[in-house]
Order: sequence, then C-alpha cells, then structure tokens
Amino acid sequence: MNIKIRGMHECDREDVLSMMKTFYSSPAVYTEGSENIFINDFNSCVSESPYSEGYIFEKDEEVCGYSMLSKSFSTEFGKPCIWIEDIFIKEGFRGKGIGKEYFDFLGKKYTDVIFRLEVQKENTAAIHLYKKEGFDILPYIEMKK
Repeated sequence: MNIKIRGMHECDREDVLSMMKTFYSSPAVYTEGSENIFINDFNSCVSESPYSEGYIFEKDEEVCGYSMLSKSFSTEFGKPCIWIEDIFIKEGFRGKGIGKEYFDFLGKKYTDVIFRLEVQKENTAAIHLYKKEGFDILPYIEMKK
C-alpha cells in the first residue's frame, strides 16, 4: 500500500476533528474527550508547540488516519520520551500495513528515544501490532488527577 505520512496542517482540521470524535467514542479509548479538548489538541499539533506533533496518513490523496505525539523526558529511562497519544486508522484502511509504515517512519525520525503509548486491553489488534513493533507491556497502574 502506498501511504503518505505528512505533518498535520490547518487544512486538516475538519478531517482530524471528525476522526477524533470517532476514535474517542470507540472502545479503544477510555475517556470520551470533548469538542474543546479535540480543538486544543489539534491547535497544539498545528502550532509551533515544542510538546506536540500531528501526522496525517493518506492514500491516493485521501485521508485515511492520523496520529498525535507528545514529547517529554523520561527520568526512568534517561532519554527523551515520545508518547504516541493518538493513532487512528479509518475502518476501511485497517490491516493494510499503515501502522507498520508509521512506526518505521517514527523509528527513522526519532533515534535514541523511548516510545510509549497506552492501549485498552480489549484492543487486541492494536496490541498485536504494537508487540510486533517491539513494544513491551509495562506493569503500571496509570493515575490522573
């Protein structure tokens, strides 16, 4: 599959917000988010923020998914940390290697970093992909305030 991975731009707003609504209302995500959160996330990805990046996946100029990253430093691992916050591929494009292409892209762009992500335990297809890409399950309980 010939997939283009490119940075997110303002012209992607409608597509990304629509995909975020679908993603955050699915069983793949624990929280439902809100319009305000989606807008803030998108705005951060298309701004000059040093903390976030957004990517669009396209096939034949059709948007077929998106991803959002956030950046930090991991004192646990002693190196920069790239959090894969969102990764969403539209239904008709799943299982066609887009996720693998994206992880290859990230591995080339970011070296000597730790990649982290969250996944619902019921999302077995995603877990399978992540394990194939070298991710290990960490035995943490996540908390928020």
